[in-house]
Amino acid sequence: MAIDGVSGRTSYIGSGILNLRSQIEDLTAQLANGRVSTSYAGMGTGRGLAIGLRAQVANIASYSDTMTNINTRISVANLSLQRLNAIGSEVKGAAASAGSTLDNTGQTPGQKTASLDFFDSVDMLNAQSSDRYLFSGRATDTAPVTAADQIMDGNGAAIAGLKQVISERHDADVGTTGMGRTIVSAGATPNSVQIGEDFAANPYALPTPIGASPFGLKISSIATTIVGATVTQPTETPPTIAPAAPNPVAMGIDLGGVVPTEGQTVSFTFDLPDGTQETIKLTASSQTPLPANSFAIDPGDPLAVPPVPASPSITAANLQTALTDAVQKLSGSALAAASAIKAGDDFFANTPPLRVAGTAPFGNATAQVAGTPADTVFWYNGEPDSASDPARGTAIGRVDDAITVRYGIRADEQALRKQLQTVAVFAAVTTSATDPNGSNKLAALNQRVAANLATVPGEQTIQNIQADLAGAQAAMKSTADRQTQTKALAQTMLDSIEGINNDEVATKILALQTSLQASYQLTSQLYQMSLVKFL
Repeated sequence: MAIDGVSGRTSYIGSGILNLRSQIEDLTAQLANGRVSTSYAGMGTGRGLAIGLRAQVANIASYSDTMTNINTRISVANLSLQRLNAIGSEVKGAAASAGSTLDNTGQTPGQKTASLDFFDSVDMLNAQSSDRYLFSGRATDTAPVTAADQIMDGNGAAIAGLKQVISERHDADVGTTGMGRTIVSAGATPNSVQIGEDFAANPYALPTPIGASPFGLKISSIATTIVGATVTQPTETPPTIAPAAPNPVAMGIDLGGVVPTEGQTVSFTFDLPDGTQETIKLTASSQTPLPANSFAIDPGDPLAVPPVPASPSITAANLQTALTDAVQKLSGSALAAASAIKAGDDFFANTPPLRVAGTAPFGNATAQVAGTPADTVFWYNGEPDSASDPARGTAIGRVDDAITVRYGIRADEQALRKQLQTVAVFAAVTTSATDPNGSNKLAALNQRVAANLATVPGEQTIQNIQADLAGAQAAMKSTADRQTQTKALAQTMLDSIEGINNDEVATKILALQTSLQASYQLTSQLYQMSLVKFL
């Protein structure tokens, strides 16, 4: 028969001691890590709720990280937008107050300011947050805007930049004769004058009449205060012989037998390439010397025998001369400025950019052609802007289970592209101190630049983009505030399940230590007992 001895593993007292020590160890661990248990198994019936609450807290922390990243990106983008706003104001002010004093490069101080601001604008649009380009739409790994010097001057001799595009368009618009692709000539009678687009005003001249081109002055209307004179509004001249394309148009005035009186006028209105209009108003005058913007009334010779009456045909010839001179001045000033603005639109607003067809001379060009990367700089390299795909939607961040914010931007959005284009054109145009129309050209350019940088109702502005981003930040702030409260409530509930009361645990440990000490003493006494002592 086997006899079991008394040991710590088999005795009741020993088991109790081990249990007390285990409880003390568990409570000490709780006091050290602040949790009821290091595993969900030890949390009792609240373990399911604890798992859900901990997942909720983790999600909120993840959303908080996302919002931090998005806020950083928006802040960097907004710094660029603020600078672009300032550039728009600077260049607009420079254009509005610019004089005509030229430096050795053929530019005014205002244009020099625009040149520096253009390079700054390109830097702003190429802004990055970490390795992400902020103005490229979804193409976040691509710098959206080509280098400023390449946009201006091209990339080598074979690839044209903005300056070359402006130069080619200028030649095509002004024409080889400096008349804005128009011809001023006598009309059907000796007492008439007409002006037409391209060769329309003189259908018998060489070369043979050609179809209307997209270049030069386009005649719009004619008006006169000369009583008895007859005006012909723009009419196809000569009429098209089917199936040929429509011919250019001409307009004119026939004095008939009438000699204008002092102060009577003839007004010729033209459409310019950039969508603006200009009117040449010529006034009949008998003064010597002849005032500007006037045509001489033939006085006849009342002292001759017999007296020679004033001649309508000579007066008409004088009107023709005055109109020719005025059109040349208009072509060298307002038309040249409008041509530069239009060239900027061809370069920036079209993908691919538009060029004047042909090589040389451009003064006789009749069409435009799409540029290619092999011959023309493409200024924008990011994701193209699309009305069906709003720019803000190109960067979306989820900041809550049911909330997303949109904060994408494309550098070719209307507001950004239009300002960059206007500043670039202002910086690219040059003139010469010896150009007799130079001052008027700069004045016309300044006027157009200031107008293009002004706010137009219904058009996107940089402030609109900033407002969209501010809306995204406001939505994130509201979400973050709500999540902070939600997280606090969830953490409180989680602490009630997983957490401990330090004072309570410490009290239990002291109580258990007291019990364990007493158990040790009792056990020690029992182990010292012998049969002799018992008897």
